[in-house]
Amino acid sequence: MKKIAPGPDPDEGIATVSDRTLRTLLGYQMKRTFNVIQSDLSRTLKPFDLRMLTYTALILIVDNPGLRQSQLAEAMDIERPNLVVIVDELERRDLILRDRVESDRRAYALKATLAGRRLCEKAVAAVTAHEKLLLKGISPDALTTAMKVMQLIESNRLREA
Repeated sequence: MKKIAPGPDPDEGIATVSDRTLRTLLGYQMKRTFNVIQSDLSRTLKPFDLRMLTYTALILIVDNPGLRQSQLAEAMDIERPNLVVIVDELERRDLILRDRVESDRRAYALKATLAGRRLCEKAVAAVTAHEKLLLKGISPDALTTAMKVMQLIESNRLREA
């Protein structure tokens, strides 16, 4: 009688998971890459007591003084109710001011305070330095190409919408 070699014990699980098929998909690879970047960004922003969303909102407010909350929500591609929590946090920390718009009393114009602009400047410098380390060894041409490809993907989605 022929003996069959025992297979893996189902209770022990698989020693190494293969994601070979998934790695052929651009979206999966972009997600894996984003996870690495997001993790590094989170660690970099921690000393500033910022998260990715509060950091993004602060930069947009610093770069666009008088930006309305509705515009900020659109730029960040998030629902307006979710934005309120972010704006409240930045305002509570005295990083931004929320002023009523004279022409539309329902709307608020957002402006960074001096403390907000200074924190933003320091955080951007830290993120830029960390990103430089993360991308070390990748040629400028490859980075330019990668950026163009990502922008093309985004613009294709926008055209379809």
